[in-house]
Amino acid sequence: MFEYTKEILLKVSFDKVLFRKELKKAVKWLKSDERRMLMVWCIATFGHRYSDIISEAFRHVSR
Repeated sequence: MFEYTKEILLKVSFDKVLFRKELKKAVKWLKSDERRMLMVWCIATFGHRYSDIISEAFRHVSR
C-alpha cells in the first residue's frame, strides 16, 4: 500500500487540492510504520513545495 500511495501522490502532485486530499486519505489507511516512512518520503520529495500540507496531514499522527 505504501508504494501505491507514493505513485498516487506523484501523479496528483501538480494540484495542491488533490495532493492534500490523497495525502490525508493515505494517512488514515496506512499502518503506523508506513505512515512514518511516508512522512519522511513526502518531506524529501515534496517538502519544498507542500510543506504546509505535509505538516497538516501528519500533525495528529506524530502524537
